[in-house]
Amino acid sequence: MSTPSKSQKGEDSPCRFSAPKAKWIRLGIWGMITIIFSLWTRSGWWLLALPFFFDLYITRFFPWGFWRNSKNKTFKSIMDWTDAIIFALVAVYVINIYFFQNYQIPSSSLEKSLLVGDFLFVSKMSYGPRVPNTPVSFPLAQHTLPIINTKSYLDKPHWDYKRVPGFGKIKRNDIVVFNFPAGDTVPVKQSNPDFYTMCYYISKENNISRAEAGQYIRNHPETFGKVVYRPVDRRENYVKRCIGLPGEIIKIINNQVFINGTAIKDEPGVQYNYFVQTKGSYISDEQFRKWGVSKDDRELLTENNELFNLLPFKKNVNGSVNPVYRFPATQALVRTLKSSAAIDTVFIESDMLGGNNLGGTTYPLNDRIKWSRDNFGPLWIPAKGSTIKLTENNLILYKRVIRNYEGQNLEIKNGKAYINGKRADTYTFKMDYFWMMGDNRHNSADSRFWGFVPEDHIVGKPICIWLSLDKDRNFLDGKIRWNRFFKKAY
Repeated sequence: MSTPSKSQKGEDSPCRFSAPKAKWIRLGIWGMITIIFSLWTRSGWWLLALPFFFDLYITRFFPWGFWRNSKNKTFKSIMDWTDAIIFALVAVYVINIYFFQNYQIPSSSLEKSLLVGDFLFVSKMSYGPRVPNTPVSFPLAQHTLPIINTKSYLDKPHWDYKRVPGFGKIKRNDIVVFNFPAGDTVPVKQSNPDFYTMCYYISKENNISRAEAGQYIRNHPETFGKVVYRPVDRRENYVKRCIGLPGEIIKIINNQVFINGTAIKDEPGVQYNYFVQTKGSYISDEQFRKWGVSKDDRELLTENNELFNLLPFKKNVNGSVNPVYRFPATQALVRTLKSSAAIDTVFIESDMLGGNNLGGTTYPLNDRIKWSRDNFGPLWIPAKGSTIKLTENNLILYKRVIRNYEGQNLEIKNGKAYINGKRADTYTFKMDYFWMMGDNRHNSADSRFWGFVPEDHIVGKPICIWLSLDKDRNFLDGKIRWNRFFKKAY
């Protein structure tokens, strides 16, 4: 019997690259998706997936799904679940970064446009997905893993800011989700107010420098907790309405917002705090529900309240005062209140009532600039490529931008600016910045208090509400707001 030749052996032995046509088609589809995705994200790292796809569908060098042939049912079940969970986590990771993210409204800063308990679909595509600064992270955890309370991400590798092309740019009155700019340094036990505002108040109360105030916070972890630093993409997510765009000048006079000297119209959901005095009766919970005022947002003033004697309330013949409430209201609700037979007096809350700054100290946290919540500016919003003179006033307004957001080593010596060790009379901005405000104007911690939002902090745009739960009600009493399902978020 003759021995087969080498050529005959090659013809008869199976080819490593032989595979059913359907698998080649699947490989082609996933390969094209990977290449297009890599070009879109401008990242060659995604191409590393191609060899894995080739082996999965064609060569099978690695025993993918090896456990499926196991006779141990327990082992097979565990591995099936592990495989499904890993696939789900990878899918969620990619979707969250580049396409959509779920977000829940935690506070009333945007009422009545968005309500506490609204769950939103946030589109990353609207303004272009941002490539993560910290790519190695656990999906669905912003910065801390629940229960074990440890970081949900690794500090390294750390990638510089880059944004993938999206559908458009931020426009005025867009509602925007972004990372909290002042959330870089956080005392974990007391995050509100932010670290920098806390330092400002501590320095004033104790007549010390802000650096000393910051060290005081770090030296007292029993009160403030450990002070941690968070990279941009791991800072808390905030949602506000964009009021000012790069290169514009914003000014607020008695709550009226002006952009470049022109008054802009408030959105219908914008509201302010009002003092409301009745003609004798108390306002019921049911009435407040009809008006859309939550329990947390309303307050019944008593004689023990420090504001009580500062307000021009009407007194009865016997010297008593009818019930007085403080709560936010839209202009539509104000008209309803003023026309009600049960209401006596309605007037707006002033930010400097009786000399008390009810709104608190505003940006830039400097005693030389006397701005307030309701009367603010004028302030120019930095734009990429624009240059300013570094005057004493400009350094007060923009030093945080230059240092913290643009990463420059800015030193001020004898009133002169030195950037990265060199004397500087001007500065050219490297990013665009935005001015964000809440619709619940008297109950919103926004740009009036912590300043500009850099473009690298922008997360995305809410598209719609997919679930809405009323925190003041139970499930048998209308907790689910069915009328808000799939409502546009605007």
